[in-house]
Amino acid sequence: MSRWILPLMAAFLLSFQVLAADPEVPPATNGQTGTTPATTVAPPATVAAPSTPAPASPTPPVAAPAPPSSARTAEETAYPVVDRIAAVVNTKIITLNELNERADLISRQLSRQGIPLPNRNILMHQVLERMILDSIEMQYAQDEGITVDDAQLDMAIERVAQQNKLSLSAFRAEVEKDGVTWNHFREDIRSEIVMARLREREVDSRVSVTDNEVDAQLQEEKALGSSAQDEFALAHILVAVPDGATESVIDERHKKIQAALDQLNRGADFAQVAAMYSEAPDALKGGNLGWRSAARLPSLFADAVAHLKPGEYSDILRSPNGFHIIKLLKKRGAGEAGTSTQYHVRQILVKISPDEGSGEAQNKIDTISARLKAGEDFAKEATISSEDESRNRGGDLGWISEGATLPQFESVVKSLKPGEISAPFQTPLGWHIVQLVEVRDASNNDEGRRMAVRQALKARKADKSFDEWVRQLRGQAYVDNRLEEK
Repeated sequence: MSRWILPLMAAFLLSFQVLAADPEVPPATNGQTGTTPATTVAPPATVAAPSTPAPASPTPPVAAPAPPSSARTAEETAYPVVDRIAAVVNTKIITLNELNERADLISRQLSRQGIPLPNRNILMHQVLERMILDSIEMQYAQDEGITVDDAQLDMAIERVAQQNKLSLSAFRAEVEKDGVTWNHFREDIRSEIVMARLREREVDSRVSVTDNEVDAQLQEEKALGSSAQDEFALAHILVAVPDGATESVIDERHKKIQAALDQLNRGADFAQVAAMYSEAPDALKGGNLGWRSAARLPSLFADAVAHLKPGEYSDILRSPNGFHIIKLLKKRGAGEAGTSTQYHVRQILVKISPDEGSGEAQNKIDTISARLKAGEDFAKEATISSEDESRNRGGDLGWISEGATLPQFESVVKSLKPGEISAPFQTPLGWHIVQLVEVRDASNNDEGRRMAVRQALKARKADKSFDEWVRQLRGQAYVDNRLEEK
């Protein structure tokens, strides 16, 4: 994936990112590689087509009449090589050319990060599995009518360019320096946004945290003392064990994780070993999970990391879904992450219907904005017009911490003064109008700590739910992996 897609993901995912390392569930994808949409073509005659479902095939071109045999030359009889099928995914295919292009891109990305490259054959298998999972998610999103039109895509790319302090033309030039065509980059961006919306709709919006769960976590933190609020930068290697695996399968899986540990003990780079062995979605990023609060970590990881110093890695850990090795990259106290500011916000949200497009939603939000400017009460208007669950509270979203919502949403909130109402603006969730009620410093605030714990627990539950959802989606899909036929 191009290095430019990572800032985009930060701009479109909610506060919780996919923690593929959650040991309570099987591995799944967070869409981090951004697969180029697979092309639907007829399989070559030399490769057997799957029995069901068969990939869709366009009408074959009409062949030109062959010249007389006496007039044929060696050049005329050298037919072009047909691209091989690397995998069939439901009714789509992934070609070998597409796989090679993606593997080359990942190789450049790893090299730029200073990560030693794994064996090419291993890399190809890792990348293909990512592309398969991405294709499954994208097909599901298309079936559910989740789309991103060109206007929305252009706005997203412009925001990424602005975040990198570049004009659009300069940004395009930088992207193409990475060896990525502009059209492919645009489609990668479109796919990332679609998958972010898919996760939000199918999983994130359905996750809730009870007051009892928050109380239990706070009690646990109290027992641990000040270290309970520490944050950790982690890397991870996962070798999955399927549900109901036999002893022989478990033994084979353990041998694989043991081989990874042996490599580490011989001094191999952790990121390279993760790229070679890990079956988690973050494998092609060297297993890097980023910063995680203690409340965000599964208990298995939290217990292990408590005994590590920065730069150290754990022994093999066993969980219901597989074997793990984690490495502590860095550690910081909660205060080192910066001050904690919270914003009390109300909103009105108008969602974008796939059937009507963004224009209809924009017209509706503009009408609402006009009524507010004419003196209509915000809470009353939110109750009548908002299309999210906050309408039951007059649009009240409660206290929102920095970094806990969409960056463009937070940017608008920060630009307001208490009592001020924003102009309409768009995010991947739809069109919004927000009102800033008040601001507070939550660093030493009990209610602020409860909010932070609630968000961490919600993120952890969402990670688990999303991984389980993707695992089920993968199990229901038709996948014919043909890479071994090379």
